[in-house]
Amino acid sequence: MSDGAVLHVKGRVLAGPDDVRDELWVVGGRISYDRPAGARDVRTVTGWALPGLVDAHCHVGLDAHGPVDPVTAEKQALTDRDAGTLLIRDAGSPSDTRWIDDRADLPKIIRAGRHIARTRRYIRNYAWEIEPDDLVAYVAQEARRGDGWVKLVGDWIDRDLGDLAPCWPREAVEAAIAEAHRLGARVTAHCFAENSLRDLVEAGIDCIEHATGLTEDLIPLFAERGVAIVPTLVNIATFPRLADGGEKKFPQWSAHMRRLHERRYDTVRAAYDAGIPVFVGTDAGGSLAHGLVAEEVAELVTAGIPPVEALAAGSWAARAWLGRPGLEEGAPADLVVYEADPRADVRVLAAPRRVVLNGRVVE
Repeated sequence: MSDGAVLHVKGRVLAGPDDVRDELWVVGGRISYDRPAGARDVRTVTGWALPGLVDAHCHVGLDAHGPVDPVTAEKQALTDRDAGTLLIRDAGSPSDTRWIDDRADLPKIIRAGRHIARTRRYIRNYAWEIEPDDLVAYVAQEARRGDGWVKLVGDWIDRDLGDLAPCWPREAVEAAIAEAHRLGARVTAHCFAENSLRDLVEAGIDCIEHATGLTEDLIPLFAERGVAIVPTLVNIATFPRLADGGEKKFPQWSAHMRRLHERRYDTVRAAYDAGIPVFVGTDAGGSLAHGLVAEEVAELVTAGIPPVEALAAGSWAARAWLGRPGLEEGAPADLVVYEADPRADVRVLAAPRRVVLNGRVVE
């Protein structure tokens, strides 16, 4: 498409779960529901249009060993884009990916800075590894570097205990979360286990990643405080393999990981039923491949979330939660077009017909 071209998206435009329109126009990279006067150079795309998908837990610039070079980070971002993911909340990365913001052909990224973990209590080369006395200072640093989010590692294996355990004392997270909020940032935390959650939620945290340790006694607290979860079920599927690998050295941890895996669907469904906000995230970029957003939406459906709600968790609702527009008048034209209605069958998401980013069709 030339700079002066107009894109016409025709068929069914899903501006919201129940807001279905017949067409939209893209002029100057932005959405309009009014036909532009005198439009001549028009390209028409037909199908079911949805706002660009959201991966609310992704890591661009990171692999299983730590930071990657820009060429690899670009490939990661392109893989997500081609899968229809046009908005990413990067939930922790040691790489500087600000250069992506200057690329109109790559997804938009909301960064949480670098992970903040307890010394020797996380994956090597990923995080700032510090002690509790330094937590407030590092949270302030990452709040200033990020795009409105900070990422803590809330629990990890304690090798002396041989099992998952909280990383931070209550008073440290209270002070750190208060500082992040003072600076205008929201806070999220990696949490697998049960015993790290109450302190974080009562300290005012905004979101919990994975949340496999969410139990019946904690669910009302999450719902009351409006704390969101991003379950990353495609990542939780790896727990049995991880447990097998740690069986000899950490049998208690391995058994715990298997229990968390076994109840994963019940956990997510119970959270949804209680009104806890649930959003789509894949945890791509660590040991997982990019481009798995359709699989994660399907996993939420398998967990018992209604298809339209699972779809919203990776599109309309997720964008609203992150403060980014969907298919509103005047919004940047970031959308994906499918052959069929994804509300009827979320498996349609695995095969985008067209991806439109910043008003341009990705070829």
